[in-house]
Amino acid sequence: MMRRLLALLLSATLGLALAGAAREPRRPEAEQLEFLTRHWRLPIPPQGAPPARFTPLEASLQPESCGTCHPAQFADWQTSLHAKSMGPGVTGQLVEMVESDPASALHCYTCHAPLAEQQPKVEDGKGGYAVNRGFDPKLETRGLACAACHVRRHQRFGPPKRDGSLASELPREKLPHNGVTRTPAFLRAEFCKDCHQFPPDGFALNGKLLENTYNEWKAGPYGRRGVQCQECHMPDRRHLWRGIHDPSMVRSGVTITLVTDRERYDPGQRVTATLTITNSRVGHSFPTYVTPRVVARVELRDARDRLVPGSREERVIAREVSPDLSRELADTRLAPGQSLTFAYRRELPGRGLRLKAVVTVYPDHFYTGLFESLLAQGAGKGTAQIRDALAATRRSSFVLYEKELPLT
Repeated sequence: MMRRLLALLLSATLGLALAGAAREPRRPEAEQLEFLTRHWRLPIPPQGAPPARFTPLEASLQPESCGTCHPAQFADWQTSLHAKSMGPGVTGQLVEMVESDPASALHCYTCHAPLAEQQPKVEDGKGGYAVNRGFDPKLETRGLACAACHVRRHQRFGPPKRDGSLASELPREKLPHNGVTRTPAFLRAEFCKDCHQFPPDGFALNGKLLENTYNEWKAGPYGRRGVQCQECHMPDRRHLWRGIHDPSMVRSGVTITLVTDRERYDPGQRVTATLTITNSRVGHSFPTYVTPRVVARVELRDARDRLVPGSREERVIAREVSPDLSRELADTRLAPGQSLTFAYRRELPGRGLRLKAVVTVYPDHFYTGLFESLLAQGAGKGTAQIRDALAATRRSSFVLYEKELPLT
């Protein structure tokens, strides 16, 4: 049961519910949403046989093949979490789950490796599962590969050209891989929705969906102004998808200030300081998911840079849940525009003291606890992979903000 619940954390919603029927004449928005409904049928159906004129390079679904003609996009993708969506933390859990609970395992695959050719098993039509004869184990490890977004039945799809045009000047048969079908749907936040939003009846804790990023965006100022996910996470169309793991990305989204009620104090006086953290430019909750933890710490340091005993205080910004996903422990996340005001008051015990504030981000906090729990109870065939994943989570933290103020 625990494994099935944990699978929810590593999986995504199936299906995209779209409101509103098409009218005559059909609105461009309705056409784009209809396209996305077709495009994100998960798992993505088998590509089938490639057109006879395709070269092996054109027929390949491997990211390296795409990178032959799209080196900049491939180079960016290699650095992204999309390229690592089938990393050791996921594969270590799936290695036995594919056999013991294939339904839950394949639910994880729908976002972590959504191509039919990436999935080791398929439904057999009799209520069970059979070996997938089209399975490509090498492609499986590439996670959210280029083809997951851009290829359907060997036909290429993508956004409009930078000038907004959709058509090519040459006939398709004279273009590599028969050209590309362009649509503005690639520039909509809804393009990201299937893997970043649980459906209304999806898994929830304390009445809140576990994955709710799209709804947070839609209800926030960016959603109301029409600022799409891609504008922040794919600037200049770069395939980076930077987020909570990237210090510069996080710093661009929050504003942090530290002030005291006066510049200098005498020993025995009380210092009053305020550390304020504001979600000033993040288009959804900060952080949006249950895995990160942001810790704000304020303390006193003496002239030798030693911690003054008893002076440390901390505040946490996170949605904290139990390792088995059975309950929500706390939710202190910041909605767009919301602030954490950390008021610090302390009597100064001597001279030469400094006030120090540090804000640290632990992007994989939940996973650290999860992997420790899995190893403690026995991770089976996935033990080596879970150990590698645990080590990676412990390396992922970074200092977001640090400031010292002399006091006495």
